[in-house]
Parts: sequence; C-alpha cells; structure tokens
Amino acid sequence: MNLQMKTLLAAICAVAVATVYAAQPVLTQMGRDLQVPTDALGWLVSAGQLGYLVGLVVLVPLGDRFDRRRLIALHLGLVGIGMLAVALAPTAGVAFAGLALTGIFAVVVQTTVAYAAAVSEPGERGRNLGFVTSGVVVGILGSRLIAGVLADVWGWRSIYIVFAVLSLVLGVAALRLLPADVRSTSRRYADLVGGVGRLLTEPLFLSRGAIAFFLFASFGSLWSGLALPLSDAPGELTETQIGLFGLAGLTGALGATRAGRWADSGKANRVTGVALLALVASWALIGQLSWSLSLLIVGIVVLDFAVQAVHVSNQHILTSRHPDRVSTTIGGYMIFYSLGSAVGAITTTAVFSAWGWVGSSMLGAMFAAGAVVAWAFGISVARGTSGAEPSPVRGPTTTAHRT
Repeated sequence: MNLQMKTLLAAICAVAVATVYAAQPVLTQMGRDLQVPTDALGWLVSAGQLGYLVGLVVLVPLGDRFDRRRLIALHLGLVGIGMLAVALAPTAGVAFAGLALTGIFAVVVQTTVAYAAAVSEPGERGRNLGFVTSGVVVGILGSRLIAGVLADVWGWRSIYIVFAVLSLVLGVAALRLLPADVRSTSRRYADLVGGVGRLLTEPLFLSRGAIAFFLFASFGSLWSGLALPLSDAPGELTETQIGLFGLAGLTGALGATRAGRWADSGKANRVTGVALLALVASWALIGQLSWSLSLLIVGIVVLDFAVQAVHVSNQHILTSRHPDRVSTTIGGYMIFYSLGSAVGAITTTAVFSAWGWVGSSMLGAMFAAGAVVAWAFGISVARGTSGAEPSPVRGPTTTAHRT
C-alpha cells in the first residue's frame, strides 16, 4: 500500500470518527442551546455511539461481500447528511436523531480499516493498520481543538457544517483515488451478520473484546467528562482552551504508532499488558486536575499512548486470525469499543454531577483496572488457542487490487 492510499484512508478515519466525538469539548454550549440538563449531557456523545453500535452490526459485515471502496463513499455521504441534520436541529430531540444517524454511518471507519487490512501484505499489516488507525485517534482528539475553535468563533453548529462538507469531499476522493476492492464471495448477508454471533463463541475474540470494552470506557471517561471541570470555576476555560488538551492526547497516541511494528514482530500480547498497566497509572496523574494542569497533561499523554497501542495490537491479532472475514471481525470487535465508549460517556457525566472530578477519575481508573483483569484472564486462554499471538506471515492473502 502506497503512502497516498494510507494518507487518504487515515483522513477518512479521522473525519468519520470526529463526527461522533465532536460534541465532547462543547457539551456545555450545546446543552445550554438545546436545553439538555448537565447530568444528561453524556447522551450527546452516547447517541452517536449507540448509532455506531447499530452500524457495526448491520453495515460493517457488508464489507465482506461488496466493494469496500463504494461502501466507503456511500457511507461518507450519509454521514454528511446526518451532520447537516445536527447543525440545523431546532430541538434536542432532532439533534439526538441526527447524531444517531451520523453514528450509524460513521462505521465507515471500520470498513476503511478492513480495506487497509485486506490490501496489505501480511508482513506489513500491522504497520499499515497502525498508520490508518492513527487517523482514528487524530479524529477523536484533533476534533476537540477544531471544534473548540469553531465553537468560539461561530458557535457549535458550525462544527457540524464543516464536518459535513469534509465527509462529502472525502467520499468523492475515495471513489476517484482508491482501487476497487474485488472479492469473489457468494455469502449471504444473513450469514455475514450471523458471523458476528459466531465470533462471540471464540475465547480469543471475547478476551480481546472485553479488553476493548474497558479500554474505551476508560478513554470515554476522560474525554467525555474533561470539559466539565475545565469549564467550571475557578478556571472557566473557553472551548478553544479546552480543545487544546486534545493536542496532549494526540501526542501520546501518535507516539504509539510503533505498536503496529511490534505486533508484526509477534509482541502484540506483551505490548497489550504493558500498555494497560500504563493506562491504570495515568489516572493517578489525571486525578490531580484540581491543582495541577501539568500532571493532567502528562496523564493524558500516557493514557492515549496506552489506548492506541492496545487498540492496534487487538486488531492485528484478530485480523490475522480471520483474514478471510476482516470486515465482520473488525465490526464485531468494535461493538465492544462502541459499548465501552458509550458507557464511559454516560457514567462520567453522571458521576461528575454527584462526586466531581475525583469521582470521575476513580471511575476511569476502575475501567482501566477492568481491562487489566480481562487481559490477565485471557492470557491462559490465548496460550491454549492456536494463533492467539500470530507470528509474522509472508505471502499474499488477498484478492484486492493494489496500486
């Protein structure tokens, strides 16, 4: 896969995932405008996450039957429509519906990742996945800065207009610049969707899914709740200032780009364990927000490094195990991601309302500890499962056209 393709795929991931998370730094502004109470603000993020969950089940498996390039273009167009609905929403109900619609088709991220895995040689799959999925982190965290600036200058609705335009432009670019993704398969749609259910019987898949659930619940606890204490007295930071904290997370996440190379060399399981321990430790620093922004920033860097390293390792292990049904496998795995993110977003705002940032930090640390327990429990299962820690494999495994 050449650099142009990887860059375009990473950009698609960045914009698509940003549409789901763009509300995080402007929750208070959106809440005031749409008259959403503080303890329910998390639903502005979770609406998209729950829509994402639906898309993972009903849309992502289509990538194992149809040309993923065309699916990518179509879904990006529908994401743009959902964004416009949010931008023009007169009430909270309409905004929630637009966010849910956007989330359903934002699963184009997973179709894009599956496309990248399918057109990669096995020996470079981890590196390519690391590059493309770095776009996911750029979108989640970079959108915080972009959203903050746009909200301060033109209001929160401008965020969704900008992302709608970007989605449509990238959809056209995907059709023009990506090679067709041709596969010979006659599997029925019902069989592909049922494949997600069959994956749930695999111990390796369940262990990696459980890790993903707790991993992204911890991630969501930070990024869906951080705007609340930062916008409160005594700091009372603006949306732009709050968005700048996304740069710290971006630094940490991009620092984990080597996770793909480590996975290619057979170290994915070891990387997962070390990164999860770092995730737990990061909350000890994040919890100091009330008196030290410097420690908060260091904690954010560590947390996002850990999340990206684990996420890439998980996907490498699972796609190597199921090279013939990459879309279904990634879609099934990301169900855990979506559920975890939604749970983290909903619970952190409710906990903050009751116990402040100390309570939210303890919640995030508990989710991180849950991921460690899931990893430790899965080790014994993985050791007894052939291919749980796949070695680098040489040789072609795909019929997709390359440039």
